[in-house]
Amino acid sequence: MASWQTRAVCLYLRATRKARYSTTERGLQALANGIPPAAPPRTLEGRLFTEQVAGFEISKVRPSANRSTMAGVLVYLHGGAFVNGIAKQHWDLVSFLADATGHEVWVPQYGLAPAHGADDARAFLEAVHDRLRDDRAVHVLGDSAGGNLALLLAQAHTGDRSIVGLIAPWLDLSISNPQIDAVEPHDPWLSRAGLRPIAVQWAGEHGLQDPAVSPLFGDLTKLPPTEIFVGTRDICLPDSRLLRDRAKSSGSVTLHEDVGSPHVYPLLPTPEGRGARDAIVRHVERTFARS
Repeated sequence: MASWQTRAVCLYLRATRKARYSTTERGLQALANGIPPAAPPRTLEGRLFTEQVAGFEISKVRPSANRSTMAGVLVYLHGGAFVNGIAKQHWDLVSFLADATGHEVWVPQYGLAPAHGADDARAFLEAVHDRLRDDRAVHVLGDSAGGNLALLLAQAHTGDRSIVGLIAPWLDLSISNPQIDAVEPHDPWLSRAGLRPIAVQWAGEHGLQDPAVSPLFGDLTKLPPTEIFVGTRDICLPDSRLLRDRAKSSGSVTLHEDVGSPHVYPLLPTPEGRGARDAIVRHVERTFARS
């Protein structure tokens, strides 16, 4: 049973967030009026550095001095339905991961719709990949729309020393899995009607199920060690299960389902969120140790 904190968060989300993507018209409004990026917290002063790569910004968060290690680097791709900038909750998770793992965290600030699309993001992430040192393992972590990009990046570089973590990933831009029908009424945040016009804009000239924009339809036979964290009150759940099942032959995907939790629950201030964050740290440390 979900904690009272999670139940309270679900009530809050339904009251304050559900309307944003509830209809096609609302989705078009969200597309035209994306939420601007949140400023990094002051707690990162002195250990946050930025650089420009291919016309976009990468923020690099170093861990506290007593945990610093050069064994590997995390790349965190934030969510936001491809239209919203990085949020405070993303910065909080990035800070936590840097301190808890001792690894530097790179945060690429990819271009958002409607000004940018999937091809722009893929080109930028290729440039980011080129900036990574070849002698360090890489853990690519992303939530929601960022999970989509994280898996696309991993699929493009299957021979690398990479590890993948996905938080409620948006794996199929068409959101056409029939199993979503049973989940959507219980999702306090997301609705397909409002997300579809955003997906069409983001995909550009690609079809919504083109593997170039929907990694669920890409090559799943050579994935690196991948863990997925998703709640049962999240329309991303059915496709997360489908990814696990399609990649079963490779044995590389582990799915963590949290009963009663909403979208991107590891970012939330709940007992379930804290447990998931600790599990992500264990995954990072375990897989980096093998590299």
